[in-house]
Amino acid sequence: MKDLHSTEKPKLTCVLIGVASKQQETEQVMEYLDELEFLARTYDLDTVRVFTQRLDKPDKSTYIGKGKVEEISAYVKENKVDVLIFDDEISPSQQRNLEKVFGKKILDRTTLILEIFEQRAQTAHAKTQVQLAQYQYMLPRLTGMWTHLERQRGGTGTRGGAGEKEIETDRRIVRDKIALLKDRLKEIDRQMATQRKNRGDLIRVALVGYTNVGKSTIMNILSKSEVLAENKLFATLDTTVRKVTIDNVFFLLSDTVGFIRKLPTQLVESFKSTLDEVREADLLVHVVDISHKNFEDHYNVVNQTLHDIKAGDKPVLLVFNKIDAFKYKPKDEDDLTPTTRENLSLEEVKRTWMRNLNNNCIFISAINKQNMEELRSTLYKMVKEMHIKRYPYNNFLY
Repeated sequence: MKDLHSTEKPKLTCVLIGVASKQQETEQVMEYLDELEFLARTYDLDTVRVFTQRLDKPDKSTYIGKGKVEEISAYVKENKVDVLIFDDEISPSQQRNLEKVFGKKILDRTTLILEIFEQRAQTAHAKTQVQLAQYQYMLPRLTGMWTHLERQRGGTGTRGGAGEKEIETDRRIVRDKIALLKDRLKEIDRQMATQRKNRGDLIRVALVGYTNVGKSTIMNILSKSEVLAENKLFATLDTTVRKVTIDNVFFLLSDTVGFIRKLPTQLVESFKSTLDEVREADLLVHVVDISHKNFEDHYNVVNQTLHDIKAGDKPVLLVFNKIDAFKYKPKDEDDLTPTTRENLSLEEVKRTWMRNLNNNCIFISAINKQNMEELRSTLYKMVKEMHIKRYPYNNFLY
Protein backbone atom coordinates (compact mmCIF):
# COMPACT_ATOMS: atom_id res chain seq x y z
CA MET A 1 0.00 0.00 0.00
CA LYS A 2 1.32 3.44 -0.93
CA ASP A 3 2.28 5.70 1.96
CA LEU A 4 0.16 8.83 1.56
CA HIS A 5 2.48 10.75 3.87
CA SER A 6 5.64 9.83 2.00
CA THR A 7 7.77 12.78 0.86
CA GLU A 8 9.62 10.68 -1.70
CA LYS A 9 9.32 12.17 -5.18
CA PRO A 10 8.07 9.89 -7.96
CA LYS A 11 10.76 8.81 -10.41
CA LEU A 12 11.08 10.62 -13.70
CA THR A 13 10.08 8.50 -16.67
CA CYS A 14 11.96 7.95 -19.91
CA VAL A 15 11.65 6.23 -23.28
CA LEU A 16 14.60 4.57 -24.99
CA ILE A 17 15.24 4.86 -28.74
CA GLY A 18 17.50 2.69 -30.83
CA VAL A 19 18.26 2.64 -34.56
CA ALA A 20 19.39 -0.52 -36.34
CA SER A 21 21.19 -0.63 -39.65
CA LYS A 22 20.19 -3.18 -42.28
CA GLN A 23 23.23 -5.29 -41.42
CA GLN A 24 22.50 -5.28 -37.69
CA GLU A 25 20.53 -8.05 -36.02
CA THR A 26 17.44 -6.94 -34.11
CA GLU A 27 18.56 -9.08 -31.17
CA GLN A 28 21.82 -7.13 -30.90
CA VAL A 29 19.96 -3.79 -30.90
CA MET A 30 17.69 -5.05 -28.10
CA GLU A 31 20.75 -6.17 -26.10
CA TYR A 32 22.19 -2.66 -26.35
CA LEU A 33 18.85 -1.20 -25.29
CA ASP A 34 18.70 -3.57 -22.31
CA GLU A 35 22.02 -2.13 -21.20
CA LEU A 36 20.74 1.39 -21.85
CA GLU A 37 17.77 0.61 -19.58
CA PHE A 38 20.22 -0.46 -16.85
CA LEU A 39 22.05 2.84 -17.33
CA ALA A 40 18.74 4.73 -17.03
CA ARG A 41 17.89 2.78 -13.85
CA THR A 42 21.31 3.62 -12.42
CA TYR A 43 20.47 7.29 -13.09
CA ASP A 44 17.16 6.74 -11.26
CA LEU A 45 14.95 6.95 -14.35
CA ASP A 46 11.99 4.63 -14.90
CA THR A 47 11.85 3.28 -18.48
CA VAL A 48 8.25 3.06 -19.70
CA ARG A 49 8.73 2.22 -23.40
CA VAL A 50 11.40 1.19 -25.90
CA PHE A 51 11.26 2.29 -29.56
CA THR A 52 13.36 0.88 -32.39
CA GLN A 53 13.66 1.70 -36.08
CA ARG A 54 15.61 0.12 -38.91
CA LEU A 55 17.26 2.68 -41.20
CA ASP A 56 19.98 2.62 -43.86
CA LYS A 57 21.51 5.58 -42.04
CA PRO A 58 20.27 7.95 -39.32
CA ASP A 59 18.26 11.00 -40.40
CA LYS A 60 20.51 14.08 -40.55
CA SER A 61 18.07 16.37 -38.78
CA THR A 62 16.30 14.16 -36.21
CA TYR A 63 18.31 10.89 -36.21
CA ILE A 64 15.06 8.89 -36.55
CA GLY A 65 12.59 9.06 -39.44
CA LYS A 66 9.64 11.46 -39.63
CA GLY A 67 7.04 8.74 -39.03
CA LYS A 68 8.87 7.47 -35.93
CA VAL A 69 9.15 11.04 -34.63
CA GLU A 70 5.37 11.39 -34.87
CA GLU A 71 4.79 8.02 -33.21
CA ILE A 72 7.09 8.78 -30.29
CA SER A 73 5.75 12.33 -29.96
CA ALA A 74 2.20 11.05 -29.59
CA TYR A 75 3.26 8.52 -26.95
CA VAL A 76 5.35 11.08 -25.02
CA LYS A 77 2.46 13.56 -24.87
CA GLU A 78 -0.15 10.97 -23.93
CA ASN A 79 1.98 9.42 -21.18
CA LYS A 80 3.70 12.62 -19.99
CA VAL A 81 7.20 11.19 -20.44
CA ASP A 82 9.99 13.31 -18.95
CA VAL A 83 13.15 12.25 -20.84
CA LEU A 84 14.02 10.67 -24.20
CA ILE A 85 17.28 8.68 -24.43
CA PHE A 86 18.96 7.64 -27.69
CA ASP A 87 21.30 4.65 -27.63
CA ASP A 88 23.83 6.26 -29.97
CA GLU A 89 25.51 9.63 -29.88
CA ILE A 90 23.46 12.32 -31.61
CA SER A 91 24.88 15.49 -33.14
CA PRO A 92 24.36 18.97 -31.63
CA SER A 93 21.97 19.94 -34.46
CA GLN A 94 19.98 16.71 -34.06
CA GLN A 95 19.66 17.35 -30.35
CA ARG A 96 18.40 20.91 -30.92
CA ASN A 97 15.87 19.73 -33.50
CA LEU A 98 14.65 16.92 -31.25
CA GLU A 99 14.25 19.27 -28.28
CA LYS A 100 12.14 21.60 -30.44
CA VAL A 101 9.93 18.72 -31.61
CA PHE A 102 9.42 16.98 -28.27
CA GLY A 103 9.82 19.86 -25.82
CA LYS A 104 11.55 17.41 -23.47
CA LYS A 105 15.04 16.67 -22.20
CA ILE A 106 17.01 14.71 -24.81
CA LEU A 107 19.94 12.50 -23.78
CA ASP A 108 22.12 10.15 -25.77
CA ARG A 109 24.16 7.26 -24.38
CA THR A 110 27.28 9.40 -23.99
CA THR A 111 25.45 12.17 -22.11
CA LEU A 112 23.75 9.63 -19.85
CA ILE A 113 27.07 7.98 -18.94
CA LEU A 114 28.59 11.39 -18.22
CA GLU A 115 25.60 12.28 -16.02
CA ILE A 116 25.98 8.99 -14.10
CA PHE A 117 29.69 9.63 -13.61
CA GLU A 118 28.90 13.10 -12.26
CA GLN A 119 26.28 11.63 -9.93
CA ARG A 120 28.64 8.97 -8.56
CA ALA A 121 31.87 10.98 -8.32
CA GLN A 122 32.82 11.34 -4.66
CA THR A 123 36.40 12.60 -4.42
CA ALA A 124 37.81 15.86 -5.77
CA HIS A 125 39.91 13.80 -8.20
CA ALA A 126 36.93 11.97 -9.69
CA LYS A 127 34.84 15.15 -9.82
CA THR A 128 37.59 16.99 -11.70
CA GLN A 129 37.94 14.16 -14.23
CA VAL A 130 34.18 14.06 -14.82
CA GLN A 131 33.90 17.84 -15.15
CA LEU A 132 36.63 17.88 -17.79
CA ALA A 133 34.87 15.16 -19.79
CA GLN A 134 31.56 17.04 -19.56
CA TYR A 135 33.02 20.34 -20.73
CA GLN A 136 34.83 18.66 -23.62
CA TYR A 137 31.57 17.05 -24.69
CA MET A 138 29.64 20.28 -24.14
CA LEU A 139 31.87 22.57 -26.22
CA PRO A 140 30.59 21.67 -29.73
CA ARG A 141 27.02 21.55 -28.42
CA LEU A 142 26.80 25.12 -27.13
CA THR A 143 23.71 26.94 -28.39
CA GLY A 144 23.70 30.03 -26.19
CA MET A 145 22.27 28.17 -23.21
CA TRP A 146 25.47 28.25 -21.15
CA THR A 147 25.87 32.01 -20.57
CA HIS A 148 25.26 31.45 -16.84
CA LEU A 149 28.76 29.96 -16.74
CA GLU A 150 30.21 33.46 -17.16
CA ARG A 151 29.41 34.21 -13.52
CA GLN A 152 31.80 31.44 -12.49
CA ARG A 153 34.72 33.43 -13.94
CA GLY A 154 34.42 35.99 -11.16
CA GLY A 155 33.64 38.85 -13.53
CA THR A 156 37.23 39.86 -14.24
CA GLY A 157 39.34 39.77 -17.33
CA THR A 158 36.44 39.34 -19.77
CA ARG A 159 37.54 40.18 -23.27
CA GLY A 160 35.44 41.60 -26.07
CA GLY A 161 32.93 44.42 -26.30
CA ALA A 162 29.17 44.56 -25.92
CA GLY A 163 28.72 43.40 -29.49
CA GLU A 164 30.35 40.02 -28.96
CA LYS A 165 27.99 37.17 -29.63
CA GLU A 166 26.80 35.22 -26.62
CA ILE A 167 27.77 31.92 -28.21
CA GLU A 168 31.38 33.09 -28.61
CA THR A 169 31.40 34.21 -24.99
CA ASP A 170 30.08 30.82 -23.95
CA ARG A 171 32.69 28.99 -25.99
CA ARG A 172 35.48 31.07 -24.49
CA ILE A 173 34.19 30.40 -20.97
CA VAL A 174 34.07 26.66 -21.60
CA ARG A 175 37.53 26.64 -23.22
CA ASP A 176 38.89 28.48 -20.17
CA LYS A 177 37.20 25.94 -17.92
CA ILE A 178 38.74 23.07 -19.90
CA ALA A 179 42.20 24.64 -19.66
CA LEU A 180 41.79 25.16 -15.90
CA LEU A 181 40.60 21.59 -15.33
CA LYS A 182 43.43 20.16 -17.46
CA ASP A 183 45.97 22.08 -15.37
CA ARG A 184 44.32 20.82 -12.20
CA LEU A 185 44.38 17.23 -13.48
CA LYS A 186 48.05 17.52 -14.48
CA GLU A 187 48.85 18.39 -10.88
CA ILE A 188 46.69 15.50 -9.62
CA ASP A 189 48.36 13.16 -12.13
CA ARG A 190 51.77 14.19 -10.80
CA GLN A 191 50.63 13.51 -7.24
CA MET A 192 49.18 10.12 -8.23
CA ALA A 193 52.38 9.19 -10.08
CA THR A 194 54.39 10.09 -6.96
CA GLN A 195 52.08 7.94 -4.84
CA ARG A 196 52.60 4.99 -7.20
CA LYS A 197 56.38 5.41 -6.97
CA ASN A 198 56.22 5.65 -3.18
CA ARG A 199 54.49 2.27 -2.95
CA GLY A 200 57.86 0.64 -3.42
CA ASP A 201 58.70 -2.30 -5.62
CA LEU A 202 55.76 -4.57 -4.82
CA ILE A 203 54.10 -6.45 -7.68
CA ARG A 204 50.97 -4.60 -8.83
CA VAL A 205 47.77 -6.44 -9.68
CA ALA A 206 44.77 -4.60 -11.18
CA LEU A 207 41.17 -5.81 -11.26
CA VAL A 208 39.63 -4.95 -14.62
CA GLY A 209 36.37 -5.83 -16.30
CA TYR A 210 33.02 -4.69 -17.57
CA THR A 211 31.05 -2.55 -15.15
CA ASN A 212 29.06 -4.39 -12.46
CA VAL A 213 30.87 -7.74 -12.74
CA GLY A 214 31.81 -7.97 -9.04
CA LYS A 215 35.34 -6.52 -8.97
CA SER A 216 34.74 -4.62 -5.72
CA THR A 217 33.34 -7.72 -4.00
CA ILE A 218 36.46 -9.67 -4.99
CA MET A 219 38.60 -6.74 -3.78
CA ASN A 220 36.89 -6.83 -0.38
CA ILE A 221 37.46 -10.57 0.04
CA LEU A 222 41.10 -10.60 -1.04
CA SER A 223 42.12 -7.45 0.84
CA LYS A 224 39.72 -7.84 3.80
CA SER A 225 38.55 -4.27 3.25
CA GLU A 226 35.21 -2.53 2.76
CA VAL A 227 35.19 -1.07 -0.75
CA LEU A 228 31.74 0.04 -1.94
CA ALA A 229 30.09 -2.82 -3.83
CA GLU A 230 26.65 -2.19 -5.36
CA ASN A 231 24.49 -3.78 -8.04
CA LYS A 232 24.75 -0.61 -10.09
CA LEU A 233 26.83 0.50 -13.04
CA PHE A 234 30.00 2.47 -12.23
CA ALA A 235 29.80 1.99 -8.46
CA THR A 236 33.59 2.51 -8.44
CA LEU A 237 35.07 5.63 -10.06
CA ASP A 238 38.15 6.23 -7.92
CA THR A 239 40.84 3.60 -7.99
CA THR A 240 41.21 1.86 -4.62
CA VAL A 241 44.59 0.29 -3.81
CA ARG A 242 45.17 -2.20 -0.99
CA LYS A 243 48.15 -4.25 0.14
CA VAL A 244 47.31 -7.96 0.00
CA THR A 245 49.17 -10.82 1.67
CA ILE A 246 48.76 -14.45 0.62
CA ASP A 247 51.02 -16.69 2.70
CA ASN A 248 54.47 -15.11 2.35
CA VAL A 249 53.72 -13.13 -0.82
CA PHE A 250 52.80 -9.44 -0.76
CA PHE A 251 51.33 -7.43 -3.63
CA LEU A 252 49.28 -4.31 -4.32
CA LEU A 253 45.73 -4.87 -5.57
CA SER A 254 43.80 -2.07 -7.29
CA ASP A 255 40.08 -1.90 -8.09
CA THR A 256 39.51 0.24 -11.18
CA VAL A 257 36.55 1.84 -12.95
CA GLY A 258 34.46 -0.60 -14.99
CA PHE A 259 34.39 -0.48 -18.78
CA ILE A 260 31.29 -0.42 -20.97
CA ARG A 261 30.35 -0.42 -24.65
CA LYS A 262 30.78 2.93 -26.36
CA LEU A 263 32.67 4.38 -23.40
CA PRO A 264 32.88 8.13 -24.17
CA THR A 265 36.32 9.06 -25.46
CA GLN A 266 36.21 12.17 -23.26
CA LEU A 267 36.09 9.93 -20.17
CA VAL A 268 38.98 7.78 -21.35
CA GLU A 269 41.07 10.92 -21.85
CA SER A 270 40.14 12.60 -18.57
CA PHE A 271 40.52 9.41 -16.50
CA LYS A 272 44.16 9.05 -17.55
CA SER A 273 45.58 8.89 -14.02
CA THR A 274 42.96 6.34 -12.98
CA LEU A 275 43.70 4.17 -16.02
CA ASP A 276 47.43 4.48 -15.32
CA GLU A 277 46.85 1.96 -12.53
CA VAL A 278 45.92 -0.50 -15.28
CA ARG A 279 48.76 0.53 -17.62
CA GLU A 280 51.40 0.18 -14.91
CA ALA A 281 50.10 -3.08 -13.43
CA ASP A 282 52.23 -6.23 -13.63
CA LEU A 283 49.20 -8.53 -13.78
CA LEU A 284 45.58 -7.94 -14.79
CA VAL A 285 42.75 -9.92 -13.22
CA HIS A 286 40.02 -9.72 -15.87
CA VAL A 287 36.69 -10.36 -14.14
CA VAL A 288 33.75 -11.51 -16.29
CA ASP A 289 30.12 -11.94 -15.19
CA ILE A 290 29.46 -15.38 -16.67
CA SER A 291 25.79 -15.24 -15.66
CA HIS A 292 25.19 -12.37 -18.10
CA LYS A 293 23.79 -13.51 -21.45
CA ASN A 294 26.25 -11.23 -23.27
CA PHE A 295 29.33 -12.08 -21.23
CA GLU A 296 31.38 -12.90 -24.33
CA ASP A 297 30.62 -9.46 -25.81
CA HIS A 298 31.61 -7.86 -22.51
CA TYR A 299 34.85 -9.87 -22.50
CA ASN A 300 35.65 -8.60 -26.01
CA VAL A 301 34.78 -4.97 -25.12
CA VAL A 302 37.19 -5.03 -22.17
CA ASN A 303 39.94 -6.60 -24.26
CA GLN A 304 39.50 -3.94 -26.94
CA THR A 305 39.52 -1.15 -24.33
CA LEU A 306 42.70 -2.56 -22.79
CA HIS A 307 44.25 -2.57 -26.26
CA ASP A 308 43.10 1.04 -26.83
CA ILE A 309 44.73 2.26 -23.60
CA LYS A 310 47.98 0.40 -24.42
CA ALA A 311 47.51 -2.29 -21.76
CA GLY A 312 46.61 -5.23 -23.99
CA ASP A 313 49.96 -7.04 -23.76
CA LYS A 314 50.00 -7.71 -20.01
CA PRO A 315 49.70 -11.12 -18.31
CA VAL A 316 46.04 -11.83 -17.57
CA LEU A 317 44.23 -14.09 -15.13
CA LEU A 318 40.67 -14.56 -16.38
CA VAL A 319 38.11 -14.88 -13.56
CA PHE A 320 34.55 -15.86 -14.42
CA ASN A 321 32.41 -14.60 -11.54
CA LYS A 322 28.76 -15.16 -10.52
CA ILE A 323 28.61 -18.87 -11.29
CA ASP A 324 25.88 -18.99 -8.63
CA ALA A 325 23.63 -16.93 -10.94
CA PHE A 326 24.38 -18.89 -14.13
CA LYS A 327 21.18 -20.10 -15.81
CA TYR A 328 20.51 -22.10 -18.97
CA LYS A 329 17.60 -23.61 -20.86
CA PRO A 330 18.26 -27.24 -21.78
CA LYS A 331 16.80 -28.25 -25.14
CA ASP A 332 14.07 -30.87 -25.45
CA GLU A 333 15.16 -34.08 -27.12
CA ASP A 334 12.87 -33.44 -30.10
CA ASP A 335 14.03 -29.82 -30.53
CA LEU A 336 15.91 -29.71 -33.86
CA THR A 337 16.71 -25.97 -33.83
CA PRO A 338 20.41 -25.00 -33.61
CA THR A 339 21.94 -25.03 -30.13
CA THR A 340 22.60 -21.55 -28.75
CA ARG A 341 24.62 -20.25 -25.79
CA GLU A 342 21.43 -20.26 -23.69
CA ASN A 343 21.15 -24.05 -24.16
CA LEU A 344 24.60 -24.78 -22.69
CA SER A 345 25.20 -25.71 -19.08
CA LEU A 346 28.11 -24.16 -17.19
CA GLU A 347 30.18 -27.32 -17.67
CA GLU A 348 29.47 -27.24 -21.41
CA VAL A 349 30.43 -23.54 -21.58
CA LYS A 350 33.72 -24.38 -19.87
CA ARG A 351 34.49 -26.80 -22.70
CA THR A 352 34.17 -24.13 -25.40
CA TRP A 353 36.98 -21.63 -26.14
CA MET A 354 37.80 -21.44 -22.43
CA ARG A 355 39.35 -24.91 -22.37
CA ASN A 356 42.37 -23.49 -24.24
CA LEU A 357 43.17 -21.00 -21.47
CA ASN A 358 45.03 -23.65 -19.43
CA ASN A 359 45.54 -22.53 -15.83
CA ASN A 360 44.78 -18.85 -16.43
CA CYS A 361 41.04 -19.33 -16.07
CA ILE A 362 39.03 -19.65 -12.82
CA PHE A 363 35.29 -19.91 -12.14
CA ILE A 364 34.07 -18.39 -8.87
CA SER A 365 31.15 -16.91 -6.98
CA ALA A 366 32.52 -13.98 -5.00
CA ILE A 367 29.20 -13.34 -3.28
CA ASN A 368 29.12 -16.95 -2.01
CA LYS A 369 32.91 -17.14 -1.63
CA GLN A 370 32.93 -20.23 -3.85
CA ASN A 371 36.35 -21.24 -5.28
CA MET A 372 37.97 -18.18 -3.69
CA GLU A 373 40.77 -20.36 -2.30
CA GLU A 374 41.55 -21.45 -5.85
CA LEU A 375 41.73 -17.78 -6.85
CA ARG A 376 44.05 -17.00 -3.93
CA SER A 377 46.27 -19.98 -4.76
CA THR A 378 46.53 -19.02 -8.43
CA LEU A 379 47.32 -15.38 -7.59
CA TYR A 380 49.94 -16.57 -5.13
CA LYS A 381 51.70 -18.66 -7.79
CA MET A 382 51.58 -15.96 -10.47
CA VAL A 383 52.76 -13.12 -8.21
CA LYS A 384 55.46 -15.31 -6.65
CA GLU A 385 56.79 -16.22 -10.10
CA MET A 386 56.88 -12.52 -11.10
CA HIS A 387 58.67 -11.60 -7.88
CA ILE A 388 61.31 -14.32 -8.34
CA LYS A 389 62.03 -13.11 -11.89
CA ARG A 390 62.27 -9.50 -10.78
CA TYR A 391 64.26 -10.13 -7.59
CA PRO A 392 66.18 -13.41 -8.03
CA TYR A 393 68.41 -12.55 -5.05
CA ASN A 394 65.34 -12.81 -2.77
CA ASN A 395 64.59 -16.42 -3.71
CA PHE A 396 65.51 -17.62 -0.22
CA LEU A 397 62.19 -16.11 0.97
CA TYR A 398 60.37 -18.89 -0.90
